[in-house]
Amino acid sequence: MRKKRYSSDLTDSQWETIKPYFTTERRRRHDLRRDILDAILYLLKTGCQWRMLPGEFAPWQTVYYYFRRWREEGRLQCLLGALRRTVRREVGREGEPSTLIIDCQSVSTSRAGGIASYDAYKSVNGRKRHLAVDTEGLPWNVLVHAAGDHESQWALQVLKPIRCRTERDKTIFADSAYRGLEEEVENKLEWTLDIVEREDEEPGFSVAPKRWIVERTFSWLGGWRRLNRDYERNTDSSETMVRTALLRIALNRLG
Repeated sequence: MRKKRYSSDLTDSQWETIKPYFTTERRRRHDLRRDILDAILYLLKTGCQWRMLPGEFAPWQTVYYYFRRWREEGRLQCLLGALRRTVRREVGREGEPSTLIIDCQSVSTSRAGGIASYDAYKSVNGRKRHLAVDTEGLPWNVLVHAAGDHESQWALQVLKPIRCRTERDKTIFADSAYRGLEEEVENKLEWTLDIVEREDEEPGFSVAPKRWIVERTFSWLGGWRRLNRDYERNTDSSETMVRTALLRIALNRLG
């Protein structure tokens, strides 16, 4: 058991909520799985390097091994899927949403390498985080791709996996960057794509109906220093980092 605790650590009640998803037959003097999760959350919150994790945690090689293993297994993705349904039910909604909001966020990349390109519209050299969230702001899919790729190129790739996991008809709200995809979304997914226009033509930020929800989710990510820039070499690691941060946010919503 670690003597020093950090504000990024899971609480006892949060760990008990997700513990069944990390079953193991090995017996240890302390719960390594919780220690690993706390280490990943610490790295996300502080933005430190893997090799600079404090000595109170497991060796960084062990932490990274489990991060990579859970990423490949899709364990954190599965856990987030269960938690978002629980959050929705607790606020009186059905487990599956009838409305999704899709948008993307451009972020700079580090010198780690990997897929990246220049987004001329936002003057960012890096990647885009493409999210489809429900009205609670929780993600139903996360996809990371080069910043120079237009949103419309990846919209269906973001939405198709959600279609495979749900039978409920949905209305997708999006901005004008997705214009022209209405018929394709209708034909391939049997969903409705609703383009939300800006009510205020003045330059600068304005609150748009429904779209403010996904913008709020992007602002949540800003509270995790590791996510202020994309430090991962592989996009699947980037997606897992985003999911892990939103996993903790979902746990906070459960109290």
